[in-house]
Amino acid sequence: MVEIVVALWFDQLTSRDRVSVKPHASPVLHAVNHLLGDLDAAYLPTLRAEGGLQSYPSRAKDPDTVDFSTGSVGIGATAPVWAAIAHRYLRSHVPEVEPAGRFVSLLGDAELDEGAIWEAVADPQVARLGEVLWVVDMNRQSLDRVVPDTAIARLEAMFEAAGWQVLTLKWGRLVSSLFEREGGEELRRRLEEMPNEEYQRMLRVSPGEVAERLLAGEASAGPLAALVHDVEPEKLAAAVRDLGGHDLGLLVDTFADLDTDRPTVVFAYTVKGRGLPTEGHPQNHSALLSEEQMRALARDCGTDLDDPWAPLGPGPAAELCEVRREALAREPVTPGPTLRVPRDLGHSHRKPVSTQTALGRLLTDLVRDAPEVAARVVTCSPDVASSTNLGGWINKSGVWSTTDRRDWFADDDERLLRWAEGSTGRHVELGIAEVNLVGLAAELGATWSRWDQRLIPVATLYDPFIARALEPWSFGVYAGGQSIVVGTPSGVTLAPEGGAHQSVTTPSIGLEQPGCVAWEPAYAQDLEWCLLHAMDSVGVPGGTSAYFRLSTRPLDPADARVPQEPELRERRRRQVVAGGYRVSEHPASQDEVTLVGVGAVMPEVLAAAELLTGRGVTAGVVCLTSPDLVFRSFQQRGSRDAGDGSSVLDLLLPPAHPSPLVTVQDGHPHTLAFLAGARGDRVRCLGVTEFGHSSSLADAYAHHGLDAAAVAGAALDLLGR
Repeated sequence: MVEIVVALWFDQLTSRDRVSVKPHASPVLHAVNHLLGDLDAAYLPTLRAEGGLQSYPSRAKDPDTVDFSTGSVGIGATAPVWAAIAHRYLRSHVPEVEPAGRFVSLLGDAELDEGAIWEAVADPQVARLGEVLWVVDMNRQSLDRVVPDTAIARLEAMFEAAGWQVLTLKWGRLVSSLFEREGGEELRRRLEEMPNEEYQRMLRVSPGEVAERLLAGEASAGPLAALVHDVEPEKLAAAVRDLGGHDLGLLVDTFADLDTDRPTVVFAYTVKGRGLPTEGHPQNHSALLSEEQMRALARDCGTDLDDPWAPLGPGPAAELCEVRREALAREPVTPGPTLRVPRDLGHSHRKPVSTQTALGRLLTDLVRDAPEVAARVVTCSPDVASSTNLGGWINKSGVWSTTDRRDWFADDDERLLRWAEGSTGRHVELGIAEVNLVGLAAELGATWSRWDQRLIPVATLYDPFIARALEPWSFGVYAGGQSIVVGTPSGVTLAPEGGAHQSVTTPSIGLEQPGCVAWEPAYAQDLEWCLLHAMDSVGVPGGTSAYFRLSTRPLDPADARVPQEPELRERRRRQVVAGGYRVSEHPASQDEVTLVGVGAVMPEVLAAAELLTGRGVTAGVVCLTSPDLVFRSFQQRGSRDAGDGSSVLDLLLPPAHPSPLVTVQDGHPHTLAFLAGARGDRVRCLGVTEFGHSSSLADAYAHHGLDAAAVAGAALDLLGR
């Protein structure tokens, strides 16, 4: 990768370019940043050390300039694509944002095995991104082996079919000069037709053996034999190593002359470990040189192993570093305009409604009630915008596209969803690829730290597919992208749709995701407060992502018993955004048993409390909006660094008034099992532990033990009645 990096950083890049560097090129990136004055020499010996340089480039954790975190194969490579779209979106809505340069990915050929690569390449929006450049390091080795069949023609055709410009740098200028001589065409054919393993093995022999290996199976007196015997062994050995990815002049010329109306991929052939004793060896992954080999390398480079970080002396190299340091210098990112997200929109919620429907209404209301916030919200979806209730928002805000498109259904009076695409829209529609969705959401949620402008991305997808999107979304959160992901509809509550669309483990996934707050509000008012609270935490220094698990089941808002008095209503709001509240009007000290519910199953919890009342049992009812925050409150008990949510658990389950607990959630029951440790209560956790199937809602709840009778029965069992 060294020549590729040198061609870019020391000749081609500008301060507006952003580059994703393949994970194993981390040391190259840090070395270049040091030469450009962006990394103190004290950090150079600290790779993989506590407080030092990360093993893979990390935008959040490395001390020098890293544009994109990489390390999760394929995902870091695609991030510049989503950053390019995020920048275009931002520029179309905030014209004062500076123009961007190129969005570059340096990736390994083995990364092309990842599905995330091809999901990104195939998305229709991507074919218009002329600022995107991918450089594929074609060293033909993976972690364990020499790749047996690179199939470059197939890869080239796949990119070309997706509308990309495809350039292949296979040979450098030294070996190309041999191709022009008599027998040169035979030499090219021999090199290009030999298996990768045979080529890599040839790199491991002495110069005197190269000609013999080239002629294996060939006529000893033909044009190829005449050519290879006419070239000095050392020159011939250098020629077969002379690949396009190591030819600095060729690289510079290629990068300087690219299409600007479509993305470009450059396949740059290289030798892994070029110039080292481990060159081309199939097990050279993480191989270390001996001290003797290191000293030989230092001598070849004109340096000293005993003083490896000595600065460059006066001369052209040092002068070039200074010139490029100034050319690549960036202004520090400063906080953008202050955005006040309201805590409450002030609407009354009187009719039964699902949280999925309430989401659509809330976004639509934002356009009227908080237009400055709505202007920063951007929704995105993988072809499920209408079925996740974004229709009203889209009708008001439009669909964003890199180019304006004619709406051929504008005169159709029977159409409910107005799908007008243009540069002013605030919804981005992607193809059916959840990986693309969360990759884009992460980059939309990073614009505040890249270009001083805050966006609030809200990505909707079906909750069963949260697991499919989890790795790229988690990696985006790790890299500093703040977004709101809405999984809807969720759980076996979506009973008629069958097991394929019934999520089971997603509540636990949300609770366990760092850098994120997981929410599962039951009622429309709870959702409004929680979502506004989450929006206020996105796109700001120290902010956090959010995951909302919503439902299609309408619930009666009267069951939440929201106080009408302003002071008490505000108290309830604070409880909701802290993680939960007591629905029961009697004090916790009177609880003989406490029923704790989350989300869509609250009607069953309340019905079970009534059944118990009929049996003479006083049951308290607690509604959790965020088991995640309640667990944090549990963890903070007795901690010296307790945060703002440290007291909510004591409010919900007062330590002085223990009682048996029944927890109920449309998800895996272990999600709430920690509540037993709050007071040492006996507990029965109800939930879903197997895949669902098509049925009515009542049958589904009865099958999984979530109906009112099962909840009441569990409480009576705990009480020994």
